[in-house]
Amino acid sequence: QVQLVESGGGLVQAGGFVRLSCAASGRDFSSNVMGWYRQTPGKQRELVAVISSGGSTNYADSVKGRFTISRDNAKNTMYLQMNSLKPEDTAVYYCNARGWFGNYWGQGTQVTVSS
Repeated sequence: QVQLVESGGGLVQAGGFVRLSCAASGRDFSSNVMGWYRQTPGKQRELVAVISSGGSTNYADSVKGRFTISRDNAKNTMYLQMNSLKPEDTAVYYCNARGWFGNYWGQGTQVTVSS
């Protein structure tokens, strides 16, 4: 079974940093686009960053220059380095992978940024 598991979230101070990871199992995602999304109460899940199999990236305007998405295909793992965190970054962050096989989500990891 395909499984995506996020980790690395927690409570951080504004201006701090965290690194999220998404460990995939059950399928090799090296040929697939993967991404990070986030969601806060009362809002739809929004795209944070995406990365292609070849490493091309795109970011939401709100995180450009602060967040970096990366992947290690050998480990079937994706990362999100989040620097210069702001209270507005507080959300549940979700890992996503999609392809012909389906659309898969992790369980989410909470990131809370205190002011």
